[in-house]
Amino acid sequence: MRQARILVVDDEPAIRRAVSRALLARGYEVELAVNGEEALAVARSRDPDLVVLDLNLPDIDGLTVCRRLRADSEVPIIVLSVREDETDKVAALDMGAEDYLTKPFGVDELLARVRVQLRRLEAKDVRAVPRFETDGTVIDLDAHLIQHDGEPVRLTKTEWSLLETLAAHPGKLLTHAWILERVWGPSYEDDLDVLRVFVSQLRHKIERDPARPVIILTEPGVGYRWALQPVGPAA
Repeated sequence: MRQARILVVDDEPAIRRAVSRALLARGYEVELAVNGEEALAVARSRDPDLVVLDLNLPDIDGLTVCRRLRADSEVPIIVLSVREDETDKVAALDMGAEDYLTKPFGVDELLARVRVQLRRLEAKDVRAVPRFETDGTVIDLDAHLIQHDGEPVRLTKTEWSLLETLAAHPGKLLTHAWILERVWGPSYEDDLDVLRVFVSQLRHKIERDPARPVIILTEPGVGYRWALQPVGPAA
């Protein structure tokens, strides 16, 4: 089976070398680009499975590259940047990036996030509707079923909608505004209180320990991440 092909876009030679060496050492194919126009050209010609994209590029801003990639491709994008402002993170994620790492970052952390995104791609190929299992909990979206140690867990209509929205994107960091728009509609995109209340309610129903969640993770100031990966097709 072909190894995943990863496009690394960064104008800093040291970053390109470090990231490409780490990826090559783990068997991935690597393509390199030093600016936005080159990144778009390589993406069209080489069809990567994943893109690692720096925001601060010398020609086209990384946010623009992200938007143009997303216009005709669903390739996962992990954004790298020295920008620590949460508005930049939210902008990148709202434009379609799957994840965000702030420089300086650990190569091991980047590799872990790469693996998460590639597992998501594999999961899309093996499942029709997601089914998840963890620590005695079964979440089967096709059967509209949740069980804790064999006992059914009941959700309200809105709780189900929130759960399905999160679970449809395992491993992806979803922004507050993105979730609110899809579950409650555009008029709620700034209503963080309603989102926090329903996330809390959902955690109390599906998490073994709501105070230490392992299913729905909080990314402070940005959004939430569904941490489970599908176990395969729904039964």
